[in-house]
Amino acid sequence: MTLNLTDYTRKLRLTDGAWGTQLQSLGLPPGTPPELWNTANPDAVRQVARSYIQAGSDVILTNTFGANRYILAQHGAEDRAAELAETGATISREVAGDGAKVFASIGPTGKIVMMGEASEEDLSAAFAEAAQALCRGGADAIILETFNELDESVLAVKAVTAVVDVPVVMSMTFASGPDQTATMMGNTPADLAAAAVSCSAAAVGANCGAGPDNYVKVAGLLAQATDLPVWIKANAGLPVVVDGKTTFPMAPQEFAAFAAPLAGAGANFIGGCCGTSPDHIQALREAIDAL
Repeated sequence: MTLNLTDYTRKLRLTDGAWGTQLQSLGLPPGTPPELWNTANPDAVRQVARSYIQAGSDVILTNTFGANRYILAQHGAEDRAAELAETGATISREVAGDGAKVFASIGPTGKIVMMGEASEEDLSAAFAEAAQALCRGGADAIILETFNELDESVLAVKAVTAVVDVPVVMSMTFASGPDQTATMMGNTPADLAAAAVSCSAAAVGANCGAGPDNYVKVAGLLAQATDLPVWIKANAGLPVVVDGKTTFPMAPQEFAAFAAPLAGAGANFIGGCCGTSPDHIQALREAIDAL
């Protein structure tokens, strides 16, 4: 049975935290695509998934953000896109079991649609290939995350919904403009909401790029613009460089203090993006349970 996100979000849902930084803490070399570890080091990928289940996540993602032929082509692995996507979804599905939902991650291709850097047909085929592989791996839903260009996000959701029958969440990064509530390309939360309704997405959201204080505003704007469930995964504050290493300064309890404001603004899914760990998610779990 297809997951109904409106019914599912009658209760506030906790998602997971960052995957890339967690894999790096387990030894993933800098510059190595995390998706390659789905086959090269599946135990490490499984460990990250399990850590979020143990922290209390209702929803976990998959180690497949860059599992599309365009991103993998930068590493000579474009022909492995479907294999790596399916394996990543299979790992999360096995760990989640029946106790949590798996929302499979699809990120942007790195191509700008409005500039014609790749044909819409080829981009659509890449998104469709990833979606079909993720669903073979057992995904309950698909999250199109960290998009900056609305044209690409719309193209992606149309390509995905044409080939699989699972809910699709459209999540963009809003950290630009005078009040940091626009994408790099100038799209607003209202633009995303209108596009999501027009192309039958199941939910809208924001992730990456900003801390939770900024995404309280964005969540409110999304909730004002649509009745669709709202998905929020903020970074653990804005990154700072310490001794040549990028770090995110917000500690778990400070991060979790934004659960109530986010829920009050209209968020139905709350989790973390860059810099968040299982400790952040466990703190969120306690904060959400207290609401």
